[in-house]
Amino acid sequence: MGNRDTRVRGIAARAGGWSARHRWAAVGIWVLFVVLAMGLGSAAGTVELKDSDQLSGETGRAAAIAEEAGIDEPAGETVLVQAKDAGVKATSTEFRAAVDAVMKAVEGTGKVTNVTSPYDTETISKDGRSALVQFDMRGEAETAGDRVEPVLKAVEEVQKDHGSVLIEEIGGASMNKTFDDAFGDDFKQAEYSAVPVALGILLVAFGALVAALVPVLLAITAIVATMGLMMLVSHIQPMDDTSSSVMLLVGLAVGVDYCLFYLRREREERAAGRDPETALRIAAATSGRAIIVSGVTVCVAMAGMLFTGISTFKAMGLASLMVVAVAMVGSVTVLPAVLSLLGTRVEKGRIPFLHPDKRRKANGGSGNGSSGNGPSGDNGSRFWTSVLRVVLAKPAISLVVAAGALLAIAAPALGMKTQNLTLDQEFGDSLPIVATYERVNEAFPGGSDPAEVVVKATDINSAEVKSAIADFREQAVSSGASRGPVEVKVHDAQNVAFVYVPLVGGSNLDKAEKSLEIIRDEVRPATFGKVDGVEAPVTGQVAGSKDFNDQLVSAVAPVFAFVVVFAFLLMLLSFRSLTIAITSIVLNLLSVGAAYGILVAVFQHGWGASLVGAEGVGAIITWLPLFLFVILFGLSMDYHVFVVSRIREARMRGLTTRDAIQHGVVTTAGVITSAAVIMVAVFAIFGTLSMQSMKQMGVGLAAAVLIDATIIRGVLLPAVMALLGERNWYFPKWLNRLPDLSHDESPEAAASPPPPAVEGERVRV
Repeated sequence: MGNRDTRVRGIAARAGGWSARHRWAAVGIWVLFVVLAMGLGSAAGTVELKDSDQLSGETGRAAAIAEEAGIDEPAGETVLVQAKDAGVKATSTEFRAAVDAVMKAVEGTGKVTNVTSPYDTETISKDGRSALVQFDMRGEAETAGDRVEPVLKAVEEVQKDHGSVLIEEIGGASMNKTFDDAFGDDFKQAEYSAVPVALGILLVAFGALVAALVPVLLAITAIVATMGLMMLVSHIQPMDDTSSSVMLLVGLAVGVDYCLFYLRREREERAAGRDPETALRIAAATSGRAIIVSGVTVCVAMAGMLFTGISTFKAMGLASLMVVAVAMVGSVTVLPAVLSLLGTRVEKGRIPFLHPDKRRKANGGSGNGSSGNGPSGDNGSRFWTSVLRVVLAKPAISLVVAAGALLAIAAPALGMKTQNLTLDQEFGDSLPIVATYERVNEAFPGGSDPAEVVVKATDINSAEVKSAIADFREQAVSSGASRGPVEVKVHDAQNVAFVYVPLVGGSNLDKAEKSLEIIRDEVRPATFGKVDGVEAPVTGQVAGSKDFNDQLVSAVAPVFAFVVVFAFLLMLLSFRSLTIAITSIVLNLLSVGAAYGILVAVFQHGWGASLVGAEGVGAIITWLPLFLFVILFGLSMDYHVFVVSRIREARMRGLTTRDAIQHGVVTTAGVITSAAVIMVAVFAIFGTLSMQSMKQMGVGLAAAVLIDATIIRGVLLPAVMALLGERNWYFPKWLNRLPDLSHDESPEAAASPPPPAVEGERVRV
């Protein structure tokens, strides 16, 4: 039976061997784990992130004060009444009639409260052509979007009767409803279509229905189990919808990839003439080990998000970490059991002209199975063989050209500008409510997103506190930070007041942040700062964007250091090579830098933006750079570990380093092409969404994976390794005391004596 008596070390080899021998037990344990995780999670329920959890700095403190006081701010709505002709003013009879009709109509719905007239609140623009009718939605703010439709219809009816003025509604509830109607199904459809897309690509890659279904089913079960675990973990670290979406993306990507690596190797060994048991054992000891090294590295990268101190990032990090860990464990346990159960039946459901055997016959190949099963079949391997011939013949030139190209692509990232996208940046002109938002901001700068000062005092109605509030209102305008009106809402019982300050700059965040700085650093100390025992944190969209940006900037260094250092150590201990550990980090950083450059070029500078529907964005969403760094640094290790493992395995069997490089890259070309196509296709789906933040995420991830699987792994990696030669395996003697996470020689190596190693070289696995 080939290698039945060959003893191999390593968790992956032992786990795969046990699962293959106890296949029904392994499958049963996995199913039980998935069912228990989902069942216990459903019973425990999910704890959602609160505003005070998500926000940082002053914005987080402001939300905490409101929560502690038990104040649930209602969803505020605004109706803009604006004269269409220059001759019509807010003092005109027809204008007043329109305002009165709006107030009567919205009150008549029974869905609103606190309706205020612009003539009482002085919310009339300086040119006298615009006015704001303001009111609050009844009930909880989070669900106000579900109840706002009757109000919107009432406002539309008023518009029909008053043609001389423009009447439009905007606010938290109306915007949420508009976005849900326009993009809610769009986003869900993108998530749901990811699985069929992955399955379709796998059908092309394997040419057999069963072989294509196995990776998808394992990825889905890993995602389901992680959903249950997320519910349980949410009682320690609250979760949100974003973390669930990120978990689904990452879970599908790594779940399918890990199975693809394993199944591809098992298939390759069987095609080479080995019996199913030996082929499975070789796959466990080689691809299984690569999966564990890659999985642990990805988990470490995802754990970097925990160092941001931002709850949203911590939730995404934990969710991603868990799904990668679950997919990794499933790949080295239940997958060998499933393959053992299926045996040759994994080839069932062959698709004409797509199965590798058919492709090889069509191409006149020998069918030895060693060339790779990518979507392009043997043609893909021949392509990479041709590329490698050039790269290995002139590695220095290849290195300079490829690295120079990537550095040029990464160059725009040096001028990256990050901010929370405004409504017009996020959605462009695709929605009528965006035009309303712009009109309100033009007539009332900052009025649609005012700064909000949450004032907490021992006695909110004391003379000195009232005087401080009055002084603050006056100085906010006199300082030039606001044009008013500055509104105040007092909650006597809780000794809390809310002061709303429209900021000069409006939707221009750069100018609005300067106004915010004046409010925080000049106006507040000169007013509230003089009263003992008064807290006055400033929150709002502009403040939230600034605080979030500041906290992310402060988190970059620790997150970067954690991810890079731990990834370096894992590569060092897993491959026992200082050189490979260093080159791995450098190549991955180059890949991330290129992704940054593409994002800035397209979404900030607008180069080729029309191709992805991103005109006029002008900035990168605040959270994306750090998110991309962590995700990409982790995912790029998939390919890197897989290729380097094959190269090292070949070198251990006695091939020269140059021959080992060619063998490793060519034999992994098919599976890496398939894996990359799946990732690019899934991420590109999100690049088609109308929301610019999702579009940026999808384009960034897809571009980075494409670069990583082609230029990095196909050109730069072999060029660097060819130039280094035997120095690739350099491991200083003083590092021998470090733990050895490598394994003994694989079953394949033990099956026949390896060629002699290079004299004086210490070759280990």
